[in-house]
Amino acid sequence: MDFEHVLVVGAGQMGAGIAQVVAASGRRVSLHDAAPGAVERGVATMRKSLTRLAEKGGPDPDETLARVAPADGLVPADLMIEAVVEDAAVKEAIFHDADSVLPETAILASNTSSIPITSLAAATSRPDRVIGMHFFNPVPVLQLVEVIRGLETSDETAAAIVALAHDLGKTPAEARDLPGFVSNRILMPFINEAAYALLEGVAEPEAIDTIAKLGFAHPMGPLALADLIGLDTCVAIMEVLHHGLGDPKYAPCPLLRQYVQAGRLGRKSGRGFYEY
Repeated sequence: MDFEHVLVVGAGQMGAGIAQVVAASGRRVSLHDAAPGAVERGVATMRKSLTRLAEKGGPDPDETLARVAPADGLVPADLMIEAVVEDAAVKEAIFHDADSVLPETAILASNTSSIPITSLAAATSRPDRVIGMHFFNPVPVLQLVEVIRGLETSDETAAAIVALAHDLGKTPAEARDLPGFVSNRILMPFINEAAYALLEGVAEPEAIDTIAKLGFAHPMGPLALADLIGLDTCVAIMEVLHHGLGDPKYAPCPLLRQYVQAGRLGRKSGRGFYEY
């Protein structure tokens, strides 16, 4: 499948990045977000990113953005990539509605980082054509796409999404449909332990992140990474891991919960473990 027309649902940090890489590949993109002004903000974010990339020999920003059209709602397309908040009920409602709007031949994909693909597929009449396509932030820069098959995802669907990831210049890696898949089953306990180290006074945020960066050769420390992801998103993912796997080691650190309650969500709110 060529996926000449892709519907991206969600114009936030991840959705805008996904729309950008899809449009840069020469495909037509419809970008929808129910929040007022979200699509406009997403396009502005894309323009900034594309301008930076153009200075390094990347695609022309105007040509790429000309392939992105705002959509007031869900529209027929060859592929939907959903990238809204990490809330199972919200995502299931989108998949239910998309099932009646997109052609029977269309694939419905989710950028979820933890919610079971099988549960999203159950909201549709085409579970064989539902799949996880988990990009990483920042989408235009990072190469990995985690491809997750639901219980009934067909070989044809998986092969088409793997091929698309390659065509977008990404490296796909397949994972089973278990809570957190591979990436967040490993990453979230790492972030959680860093939060516990801060809570227990083991070290200050800068020291924790410096030790991780220089000691483990990570490009970013776990607390700074949590701020980039969004502390509310981290808590939501850990709740899914905790509930789905039943192991208390996945329960979010109380400090993470407290920061979220205080509105300290990370970069998007201007303050998390650090101020921005």
